[in-house]
Amino acid sequence: MKIRLGLFDSGVGGLTVLKRVVERHGNLPCVYLGDLARVPYGEKSVNEIQKIAKEVVEWLVSQDVTAVLIACNTTNSLALDLVEKIAAVPVFSLIESVVSMVHEKRIGVLATQSTVNSRAYTKKILESDPDKFVIEQACPMFVPMIEAGQINSFKMRLLAFEYLQPLLKANVEAIILGCSHYPLLKPLLKELIPENVRLVDPAVGIAQKLDNFVCNTNFVDSNNLEFSNTRFCVTSESTLFSETAMDLLRIYPQLEIVSLRSKACVS
Repeated sequence: MKIRLGLFDSGVGGLTVLKRVVERHGNLPCVYLGDLARVPYGEKSVNEIQKIAKEVVEWLVSQDVTAVLIACNTTNSLALDLVEKIAAVPVFSLIESVVSMVHEKRIGVLATQSTVNSRAYTKKILESDPDKFVIEQACPMFVPMIEAGQINSFKMRLLAFEYLQPLLKANVEAIILGCSHYPLLKPLLKELIPENVRLVDPAVGIAQKLDNFVCNTNFVDSNNLEFSNTRFCVTSESTLFSETAMDLLRIYPQLEIVSLRSKACVS
């Protein structure tokens, strides 16, 4: 079977998932969709997220993808059942993939407000081990600031310090980065947490979950990643998206502007 993975997120965050997939499986054919016209997803209602998910997944299916990767935790937490129903291809999700990665007993989660409200991480972790302790912290300003290119700003540092405090006061042993944007903040977060607290990136888990589907685990040096088989599509123009891709993936992608309503590239 010819593989073509479809990944989607509200913006640049899903690029962290794409990177992990390519690191583990090589230069697979992929279609990446960043819904920049409607970023951020984290403050939207359940109905809004489900409507968006339906449009995005229908568009990906129209591009003949053979699997869908939900590279957005908010969509994962609020619309997984819907995505699985309409995709008609295998669906891989971040939250389900992370459980096997976390062995610590006291776990913190940084996530969007919608993901925290859903308690999706807490429910999934406690299903696996009811004796674990989970505390979730909403970080409503992280995604807008990341999308605005303010990753290294002083305000971001202050916000990160503030958001981390409830988790550190609860003596967590691991912190799940419960939004695909947040791995972009790893260097900053590592500076603000004790050395014994582990940061967990669910994208590593979703890449592992693909092993049996892809049947080609070919670990690649992160300094020599290739993305020539990836189409980068967005719903709104953004130079910041391309700049983030350059910093993270070391490529300057050619972007296709996509209209979800017409299911066609408009430029």
